[in-house]
Amino acid sequence: MKVLLVSADPAVRETMELAARSVTRTIGNQPLEFLEAKDGLVGMRMAWRHNPDVVVADEITSRAGAFALAKDLKGSEPPHPARIVILLDRAQDEWLAAWSEADAWFVKPVNPFQLADVLTGFLAAPHKEAV
Repeated sequence: MKVLLVSADPAVRETMELAARSVTRTIGNQPLEFLEAKDGLVGMRMAWRHNPDVVVADEITSRAGAFALAKDLKGSEPPHPARIVILLDRAQDEWLAAWSEADAWFVKPVNPFQLADVLTGFLAAPHKEAV
């Protein structure tokens, strides 16, 4: 499983990675690879180049935020196959997460166990869910 973490804040990327690492008990011996991008534009290029299974993006990411990233990936033809999770700064932005076609979203501070549960669910079910 390949996970792209997109945030300008290294502490947020670290929290994302710690939560994602807990899915190793579900994926077994499959390798778990992490890619990091410090802004949304780099994240878009990395997603198309490296084809991650999951993209976890912080809402406030310089040079194209999480909503632009998700809309670019999901709105392309054909859509990018990665599942996209957005970490929101405020609950009022949930409609933007839905508009951007994110597969799931959380309002910060994120409970890493809930994030890990959603990532684990992505491995088992192809349906869309919002948190």
